[in-house]
Amino acid sequence: MVPYLRRVKYAFRTFFSILDHGRVPADVGAALGGAAPAVEPGPAPVAAAPPPDRALQLLGLLQRDGRLLDFLMEDIAAYGDVQIGAAVRDVHAGCRAVLAKYLSIAPVLTEAEGDTIALDRSADPARLKVVGNLAGDPPYRGIVRHQGWEATHVELPPPASFTGSVLAPAEVEVA
Repeated sequence: MVPYLRRVKYAFRTFFSILDHGRVPADVGAALGGAAPAVEPGPAPVAAAPPPDRALQLLGLLQRDGRLLDFLMEDIAAYGDVQIGAAVRDVHAGCRAVLAKYLSIAPVLTEAEGDTIALDRSADPARLKVVGNLAGDPPYRGIVRHQGWEATHVELPPPASFTGSVLAPAEVEVA
């Protein structure tokens, strides 16, 4: 083990050597058990772009085909129920089409809402949220309040057209 103060000295030397020369000093690499490069390294490689976030890609698709973000980001307080209803119908149709095209979604439970079911100790908390009076130990008997949803298959388009954080490009009309 290299003593603490020597490691501090190596850290400063290495920092400035990398900054000025693009390499770790050979004696530091050898002292710390690593092999220093025998040859001066070439130009630093360009960092690869991080893989696109698939959740943001899906949100972008929901915006593109359903205008979901336009609807959610709009202050709808000034609009009447009829206007909101008409807008929701269009947003709903577009977003539902995106989900049908790129995801297979199924209920977590096959029982209908309102049915009574029994839950034993092996109930998966990621799949089942148990609420209410949980006195005692399982098995619990309860009423299905929501069937839940799970994605059984996801097939998003290749991410080449998705650029990261831009969910929808700005549009500019030239007159």
